[in-house]
Amino acid sequence: MTDFSQADFDVRVEWGAPAIEHLAAEADCIVIIDVMSFSTCVSVATERGGVIFPYPWKDARAQQFAAENNADCAHFDRRFQGPGFTLSPCSLRDMPAGTRLVLPSPNGSALTFKAKTHTAAIFSACFRNLTATARACEQYRHILIVPAGEKWPDNSLRPALEDLVAAGGLVSRFTYRSLSAEARAARAVYQNLTRAELEDCGSARELTRRGFAADVTLCLQEDVSDFACKLQDEAFTVVR
Repeated sequence: MTDFSQADFDVRVEWGAPAIEHLAAEADCIVIIDVMSFSTCVSVATERGGVIFPYPWKDARAQQFAAENNADCAHFDRRFQGPGFTLSPCSLRDMPAGTRLVLPSPNGSALTFKAKTHTAAIFSACFRNLTATARACEQYRHILIVPAGEKWPDNSLRPALEDLVAAGGLVSRFTYRSLSAEARAARAVYQNLTRAELEDCGSARELTRRGFAADVTLCLQEDVSDFACKLQDEAFTVVR
């Protein structure tokens, strides 16, 4: 245990890959939050009966991984029109039940791959399923919530406000559990930021500028799903 491990508390919050590297070994449950858009895609797809395989690289390796798992591979370029699926949640709203899809993502998928090296249960969460995720995670003693963040052009972590707020929303749904200072801070941000303010954050502005305002709206819907998303073997599926 180090000064930064938050190990004295049931519910912990820490950012990105360093959270997996330094805190995951002491967790029973890891919740990865990548609101715009990996975690929202996982929620939308699995709610419809899809099976989502995370993969960290957007190249030919993802397509090979899909072939090895009898799955399709999402297009690397985000769009919600035309055939096939992408990292746009709107592109997944009509996914047929039983679809097996590899979803390459440098944030949420990459963190899931890192987390798989540990023994903890792994969940993906977003605004759509905060209450369902909290309910599914209550059985675990030590819960590590990981806001994924995004990447700056130099590949360094860009803390993403929407991920922090969703992490705080999840923290707020745990009652009678000890919370680290970091978890309480995330909860305070959630409790004091309006939906309109969140729609004006950097990630939302970027997607809107690129023509994906409908994705922003979908990503910020709160508690519209009754299903948590758990990694089972190589893929995310729904659990109640």
